[in-house]
Amino acid sequence: MLAALALAGVATFAQLYSTQAVLPLMASDLNITAAEAALSISLATVGLAITVLPWSFVADRIGRVRAMAIGIAAATLLGLLVPLAPTVPLLLGIRTLEGMALGGIPAIAIAYLNEEVTKVHTALAAGTYVAGTTLGGLAGRLVAGPVGELWGWRAAALAVSLLATVSAVLFLVLVPKQRRFSPAPATGFRGAFRTLKGHSSNPKLVSLYLQAFLLMGGFVAVYNYLGFRLHAEPFGLPATVVSLIFLAYLSGTVSSRWAAGLTTRFGRRNVLVAGIAVMSAGLALTLVENLAATLAGLVIFTGGFFAAHSVGSGWTGAIATTGRAQAASLYNLSYYLGSSLIGWAGGLAFQAFGWPALALSVIVLSCTTAAVTLIVHRRPQHLG
Repeated sequence: MLAALALAGVATFAQLYSTQAVLPLMASDLNITAAEAALSISLATVGLAITVLPWSFVADRIGRVRAMAIGIAAATLLGLLVPLAPTVPLLLGIRTLEGMALGGIPAIAIAYLNEEVTKVHTALAAGTYVAGTTLGGLAGRLVAGPVGELWGWRAAALAVSLLATVSAVLFLVLVPKQRRFSPAPATGFRGAFRTLKGHSSNPKLVSLYLQAFLLMGGFVAVYNYLGFRLHAEPFGLPATVVSLIFLAYLSGTVSSRWAAGLTTRFGRRNVLVAGIAVMSAGLALTLVENLAATLAGLVIFTGGFFAAHSVGSGWTGAIATTGRAQAASLYNLSYYLGSSLIGWAGGLAFQAFGWPALALSVIVLSCTTAAVTLIVHRRPQHLG
């Protein structure tokens, strides 16, 4: 199950952020600004964000595995069209549709895990899944960078789409049939509204949704624009070398599963806040005008973020006793809205005031998240 979901993570996150490693190349080739190039990321994540809830209701009726299979197949086909887009508006339109298709993966995967895995192991299983998604994101970016340097960003997008296609096929072959799923009755719009209202009025869930929005937004902003900083003076690194910054994702691969394991000893709240503290400290290091310090800070920042995210995503399913797919979908809605809005808006701060303004803004968002978490979840909880 985890192997199949890890492959789904590769197919999903390699495609979703496929242009991130080549944003400077794309901006130069299409004669657009850094913030405009970043729309290829933001619009894809907007598409994902607005469809996670509809996908969750579809999954309640037709099954988790079937819904994920449909979403991943549609996204893969759209991804193969991205390199062929002749104009910027058409490119952004395809990226939006691609994100909408991918909305059927992240929230449903967490709901699937919560149904198929015993409660005591859900945090560890969710952490393992998140670790797989980091490998997916890393694989896409590491493929795109060198290919883009040699043959341009369109060839890079095609290479990532081919990688996603292979991963999607392997996912369909390996994913086990669901054993504990029972189709939800058709409750109509009112029933769906009641479910969403119940989750939205739960302070503990709302605090996790806020955490997802702010932390993911800051995380994407850092990765969207750090490449521009390293590409320019005083660093002046080529695109192939800049793409290697995504190796920092490996720290997230380790920390996401490690943090999930620590929740049984220290409680989810404490581990989540510790992850936020670590990512803030790492980002502060990138303020130093030194390449080694910047890269070390990025590794620490990434590890802290994925530790917090793995705890938050798994905690959502543990708190929600009913409508778990919808609870996870609201988390992902917040997560990807943050990616879209803050991930794009960070570019305005970067273009106007430079890297320090962007980094300090993300640190402020992180500290706000930690404060809300400590207030709402006053007593540390070990299993939710």
